[in-house]
Amino acid sequence: MPKLITIEKITEKAILVGLITQNQKTSDINEYLDELEFLTKTAGAITVKRFTQKLETQNAKTFVGSGKLHEISLYIKENDINLVIFDDELSPSQLRNIEKEFKCKILDRTNLILDIFAKRAKTSHAKTQVELAQYKYLLPRLTRMWTHLERQRGGIGLRGPGETEIETDRRIIRDKISRLKLQLAKIDKQKAVQRKNRGKLIRVALVGYTNVGKSTLMNLISKSDVFAENKLFATLDTTVRKVVIENLPFLLSDTVGFIRKLPHDLIESFKSTLDELRESDILLHVVDISHPNFDDQIDIVKKTLFDIKASDKPTFLVFNKIDSFSYIQKEDDDLSPKTKENYSLEELKNSWIAKENTPCIFISAKQKENINEFKNILYDKVKEIHEKRYPYNNFLY
Repeated sequence: MPKLITIEKITEKAILVGLITQNQKTSDINEYLDELEFLTKTAGAITVKRFTQKLETQNAKTFVGSGKLHEISLYIKENDINLVIFDDELSPSQLRNIEKEFKCKILDRTNLILDIFAKRAKTSHAKTQVELAQYKYLLPRLTRMWTHLERQRGGIGLRGPGETEIETDRRIIRDKISRLKLQLAKIDKQKAVQRKNRGKLIRVALVGYTNVGKSTLMNLISKSDVFAENKLFATLDTTVRKVVIENLPFLLSDTVGFIRKLPHDLIESFKSTLDELRESDILLHVVDISHPNFDDQIDIVKKTLFDIKASDKPTFLVFNKIDSFSYIQKEDDDLSPKTKENYSLEELKNSWIAKENTPCIFISAKQKENINEFKNILYDKVKEIHEKRYPYNNFLY
């Protein structure tokens, strides 16, 4: 069966390609490529070079201009590069044209993320969700290179007269997609029944950008052992644990992290996983305060929550990793405007309380700093919802 191109060995040398367009600042491109390099490392390859170009919009045929394309092509030949990764999704025609020019393995950001998801998927549920997203991505990109697809479709006579190999390939992929959709529909029903059978406990969900420490916080609060690692998308399957603070029980779930330009087909495929967010009572939005552009990550998470229709939930900001936070204190005679690098934790706390008009907390899940304060705030929020929902059942506390 067809599979997306995958990164097999850590010895693969990759170069990254990104565009500076009218929709983004020149200063943003380094951050975007830093994240792409982290994705590349997570997938198992080594980045040796970055290429950027300033264009109003990407070239419809080759993503970058002809001059930059030639420059990259020369570098590939001279340095024995076997992998080129683009920071945006490539159209089928762009992919074909670039492959002809570079004559090496080409991935776009979507393909790379799908590859990481495929490696991270452990349960049959996660594997099915990823496989569906992979086939949806693959279908419009089929070319005659896919001549190794299986031809077994139940016997003689099912292949139409004059049908070409590429048409057969597409038909096989569509059938695969249909079967996976049916399989996921059954899983979605099972998951819905599971959520319904959890009783009347208040549901709290951890949400945030990938690699902000959600799983570490989950382990700390629930005293469980959810897999946590300093790589992107360490968690794909939603983990739900019963937590009791003082004498008040509730359910806490750890969900897949979000990222910039998260593939649409992946969001669609992970519907049942994301339903955990839609049906939760409280969202704990975990933020990596040590990241230089954490405010951009907050906006991306908010937009994704809006896209999946979960933005109306009561949300509490949890700024994590204060043990890794650092700031540059301005000199008294420095009259230049303050930047976010010059704000202390206390100043950041007050600014975000004012900006969001809601309390927030600064913690370190790794070093267990301010965890008791966090638990007290979480207890109050769960108790408030419980009292409103079950006014005659408040004997718990």
